[in-house]
Amino acid sequence: MTSLVQSVDWLTIAPPTLTAVVALVVLVADLFLPQERKQLLGWTAIGGLAAALALLLPLRSGDRETFCLTAATQVKACSYTADEFTLVIQFLVLAGALLTALLSMEATREKLPAGEFWFLLLSSAAGAALLPASRDLATLVVALEVASLPAFALVGLKRGDRMSGEAALKFFLSSVTATAVTLLGVSFVYAATGTLHLTEIAQSLDDVPGQLQTLAEAGVALTLVGFAFKTAAVPFHFWVPDTYVGAPLPVAAYLSVVGKAVGFTGLILVTVVAFPSYADVWGPALAALAALTMTAGNVAALRQSSTRARSAVRLLAWSSVAQAGYLLVPIAAAAYSGDDQIGSTVAYALMYAVVNLGAFAVVALVARTHPEARISDFRGLYATSPAAALTLGFFLLNLAGLPPGIIGLFAKVTVFSAAVDAGLGWLAVIMGVNVVIALYYYLRWTALLFRAPEGAPEGAPEGTPVRHTAPAPITLAIALTAVAGVVLSGYPEFALRFAATTLF
Repeated sequence: MTSLVQSVDWLTIAPPTLTAVVALVVLVADLFLPQERKQLLGWTAIGGLAAALALLLPLRSGDRETFCLTAATQVKACSYTADEFTLVIQFLVLAGALLTALLSMEATREKLPAGEFWFLLLSSAAGAALLPASRDLATLVVALEVASLPAFALVGLKRGDRMSGEAALKFFLSSVTATAVTLLGVSFVYAATGTLHLTEIAQSLDDVPGQLQTLAEAGVALTLVGFAFKTAAVPFHFWVPDTYVGAPLPVAAYLSVVGKAVGFTGLILVTVVAFPSYADVWGPALAALAALTMTAGNVAALRQSSTRARSAVRLLAWSSVAQAGYLLVPIAAAAYSGDDQIGSTVAYALMYAVVNLGAFAVVALVARTHPEARISDFRGLYATSPAAALTLGFFLLNLAGLPPGIIGLFAKVTVFSAAVDAGLGWLAVIMGVNVVIALYYYLRWTALLFRAPEGAPEGAPEGTPVRHTAPAPITLAIALTAVAGVVLSGYPEFALRFAATTLF
């Protein structure tokens, strides 16, 4: 009988643990701090996330694991593994949460309740940091929900705002449905295999008894459907545009990067690690989902009106759906040519996280003087804020995969290569067509930045353009993402070396 006594390596679990501890500290401190000193909570959260990032350095060898079964088994089974894949995703998640925190400093001072916001953000980040290290289905589902549940509240935190409440409700209902489907699938898999550890499930699914075969197949299918909801793959994407538009801008940025990383990490773990025996089923299914998702996202983004309220956020939301399609391609390719293709998703996710957070940061800056955040509000941005216009143009060109956004181009090439190497030529062709479609709306927005301004907004003297003054935290967030994007474009090998990342 397997022993329940398991080893614990506290340094290995330090990054998510510290994030959770700081969340509790913020929650308690909020009870005692007067209103005029609530900003200290934000700086505490930023310091905690920075410390959690620093704790990744002692783990950089990527060879640590903990909560392992102590009895001898055919396959080594641990619930928490800090390998290279885990560390890269944890870095992405914690850095994304840190940049979100910088974007949120002004919002918590002016509109959002500070104590609740910082506690919820840190709690969600702790769950998101735990998820890539999870190597059993129980820990995986718990981490997924710890990351998701606070996000519902973050979306609906604009009190008295009908759109915010509606967005939170849509996000909640879709996510709860996904969780229910996932849990049903997990229970079926456990009933068929008798284990929750991913490596043991992979071995057990190879020789499931005949009377349990249908149960195992249903479990695999339901688990994958549940994670398809989390990744916003078509047709489970319907919640994305309204959720991003209704959420506070920093929360929309957080969901577009950290929320997406959570869903894709979970999908990678269950497909490549737990269900390789069913690669002939989930491979074609994910390839079809990738094609549908990138096409639906790009076509919807193409149709956005530049004068519609919140059109800048809505376009980034549909762009996020399209990018999810690109991220699915290497996972589908792994079914045909092995798990070495997963690194392409990791490299692409790293590029996407940097430039998408940067784009949201510039949108947050412009929204300070143009609260409706229309795309048309960005016309002539270069005349009023040259640095902001140049950085947003750089981010949009990266998303489009055009120079000088070298890292965006290289990341797309790695995804193309993954599809071609796996024999998915038809998917590479569809991706190529979608990249061309996306060029139109990215370049249209970029061109608008450098056109002559139409005039001053209402309330300003005639002909006087509005200067976009940036608070220090927003300036820092834009600067950090811009520097990261430039460094990655100048030295793309840093990101592309993760294209060799595997899970074994």
